[in-house]
Amino acid sequence: MTCKEAREHMLDAIEESAPAGVREHLNGCASCAKQLESMRQTMALLDQWEAPEPSPYFDSRLRARLREAADQPQGWFAWLRKPAIAVALAVLMVVSVTIFRNAPDQSEFAKNTKPIATVTTGTAVSDLQELEHDGEMYANFDMLDDIGPQTQTANP
Repeated sequence: MTCKEAREHMLDAIEESAPAGVREHLNGCASCAKQLESMRQTMALLDQWEAPEPSPYFDSRLRARLREAADQPQGWFAWLRKPAIAVALAVLMVVSVTIFRNAPDQSEFAKNTKPIATVTTGTAVSDLQELEHDGEMYANFDMLDDIGPQTQTANP
């Protein structure tokens, strides 16, 4: 028998109702015998210990404190202690998460929708759209200052 198996039957050994294999192991193993003796001493101390008696007015003071606690106004979170409301809130949260997870991706809607108006090239709108996509133009906008004013020659 191993020490682990013998330690599982230590309480039986204290009461002298342990199987024969456990008793043989305890006689041959100094470590397990020491642990058995330590457990016997602990049990002896627990047998001597007496629980203190509560004061004679303990029950009446306890009831008074419970009444005071029940009369105090409860916080705004106290409604969660009611089981029906807590269960309803939990169900609502589960349904909300399920709906959110199963909602179609918004990018799919964008792919399937058709533009409201078509823009032809060469118009002011298409030119503005091209400028929006051209970040380099925005970064080098100072180039226009370097060009300077152009003089127009008048044709007589």
